[in-house]
Amino acid sequence: GLVLGIYSSEKDEGVAQFTSAGDAFDRLVSGKLRELLSVCGPTLKKGKTRMFHGLHQDFPSVVVVGLGKKNAGVNDQENWNEGKENIRAAVAVGCRQLQDLEIPCVEVDPCGDAQAAAEGAVLGLHEYNELKQKKKPAVTPQLHGSAESEAWQKGVTYAEGQNLARYLMEAPANYITPIKFAEHIEQKLRSFSNVKVHIRPESWITTQQMGAFLSVAKGSAEPPIFLEIHYLGAANTSDSPLVFVGKGVTFDSGGISLKPSSGMDAMRADMGGAATICSAIVTAAALNLPLNIIGLAPLCENMPSGKANKPGDVVRAKNGKTIQVDNTDAEGRLLLADALCYAHDFNARAIVNAATLTGAMDVALGSAATGVFTNSSWLWSHLYEASILTGDRVWRMPLFEHYTKQVTDCPLADLSNIGKYSRAGGACTAAAFLKEFVTASHWAHLDIAGVMSNKDEVPYLRKGMAGRPTRTLVEFAARLSQDSHS
Repeated sequence: GLVLGIYSSEKDEGVAQFTSAGDAFDRLVSGKLRELLSVCGPTLKKGKTRMFHGLHQDFPSVVVVGLGKKNAGVNDQENWNEGKENIRAAVAVGCRQLQDLEIPCVEVDPCGDAQAAAEGAVLGLHEYNELKQKKKPAVTPQLHGSAESEAWQKGVTYAEGQNLARYLMEAPANYITPIKFAEHIEQKLRSFSNVKVHIRPESWITTQQMGAFLSVAKGSAEPPIFLEIHYLGAANTSDSPLVFVGKGVTFDSGGISLKPSSGMDAMRADMGGAATICSAIVTAAALNLPLNIIGLAPLCENMPSGKANKPGDVVRAKNGKTIQVDNTDAEGRLLLADALCYAHDFNARAIVNAATLTGAMDVALGSAATGVFTNSSWLWSHLYEASILTGDRVWRMPLFEHYTKQVTDCPLADLSNIGKYSRAGGACTAAAFLKEFVTASHWAHLDIAGVMSNKDEVPYLRKGMAGRPTRTLVEFAARLSQDSHS
């Protein structure tokens, strides 16, 4: 099969404009493609397709996809590169149509941006069907032509990174337990000589005095794991690292503050923070990025049992601060509190944590963008610029003292794990809570609860867990590595 792009005409004269690959193929078939398109009706709109059979013996099936306007670039209203997004969406649609025909190999027009085309193909075809007997036919997308093979391969690597996060988030919680999660990541990193993976057991967590993390884990029969990854990609392995921290609750029942049963199955993806940061490091290693990255993922389940945290209990975090657990379903911030304290041991250039932290974040931004709370405008601008390229957007949220007061005004302890006005500004009070465990001057907290899953909002992702914003984290790390060179 072959996927070719076509631009919509600037004016309404109806003359379609092919990409260079489309032009070349049309010449190969003596202008038949252009002829067929002209008799099929108006020019193809963005994301729409036409399929033709029997045009050429090498490509029995050809899908032509609409790419929208030719010179679409960065759209300041949308905060992304529209041209790249158009290519990702169009290529994904084309590849899926050929997959439906059970065509095992698909060549893809680079459409002027081979990286975006590769991302669209590899992300668009991914589906979690490990546990089904009836599977969709596997399709291998390949670059059509050889001009942009390096950019294509980079796009494949970026997309495979996000697909790894999607795989981990989608898999049932009885398949991805804390130890299984850690082992899966270790296996992905086994072939890299510049990566060390430490799977820390409960005894180590205890010696680290991570009382907040342990208080969440003790409600479950699954023992907690603290996953620690060291990727040493910089020429100088003692350069200050970028530290990624990810919330790794492999199943979140809410604990004693039990969640409603409807939709609780989706809480198998409550380790989305850990999945995205670990997948970003796997991708950074595959790209051989020239910087040092440390990944920290506290992994456990949040379950109701005779040993579980009770509302009103007070626990002590690694830095000595006491926390009143007023709601056991606000558990992610307890894990992150201890992991963020530990992150300060590494003399980090920057600390970035990701977590499916609050339903309030989903209410605020929906699935349009990841909410970012940061004390550093330098860090913010790098994340923001990375997100414009990836199309996996970020949006800055406030870290006002106003919210800090709501978590520090607490009857029994230094902090409450929920704001005193309960639901008001829930994503912001959660961020204010985390800020109490940060002394680093470059820290960002990414609340990814709203982008956890995809219904149909991102056209190049199927329905299911989204693995967002893995590509933005990778692009951010890549920008940081260039920054250290300059």
